Amino acid sequence: MKMKISERLLLMATALLASYQVVVGVEQLDTLAMISYTIAFGVLLVACLLLFILGWEILDSPLVIIVSTIIPLCLSLGIIAEYRPQYTNFYLFYTIVGFIGVFITRILTPGRAAVIVLAIVHGISGLTITFTPIVLTISGETSPIFILVALGGAFIGIGGLLLSFLKTGSSFITRKQIISLLPWLLLFMTLCYVVGFTRN
Repeated sequence: MKMKISERLLLMATALLASYQVVVGVEQLDTLAMISYTIAFGVLLVACLLLFILGWEILDSPLVIIVSTIIPLCLSLGIIAEYRPQYTNFYLFYTIVGFIGVFITRILTPGRAAVIVLAIVHGISGLTITFTPIVLTISGETSPIFILVALGGAFIGIGGLLLSFLKTGSSFITRKQIISLLPWLLLFMTLCYVVGFTRN
């Protein structure tokens, strides 16, 4: 499916936002949080550029699911490391095991086991990204604008769901509809993160 000019512009805008967050948005943080955010937005930047250059056909690669898992894992790890450091070691262990689990099941045992592992890993990461900012905002530990990170978490969850539909060939939504939604979801998700992570 040929990529439209409007879709390329949306992907480029997303890449620019991600690169801005890598360069400007991760200052004055602990090492692990800084590394986690940098990896997450770096992977997002590379993914947008690869889509821009290679087109939508790259979504058919089995590596897409594996690489896309890095973004929510690292974002959620960064949030935990920054705002709930007492749980950092436990969550770092989960992040490593979760990624290895997704990698092994996608490469060696594709099928039901791979889907279950992916659902668990994405589910925990997505809930962390979505609900931790809500709790922090309600408790007054962060600026109210941090709630946008939760909205970004919702967008990334929808994007992951669409990618799973794309892989399973679901009749619920067509490939064309999924592809038309993805650039907008990526842009809104990244915008929410960039604004939500703004330091006071």
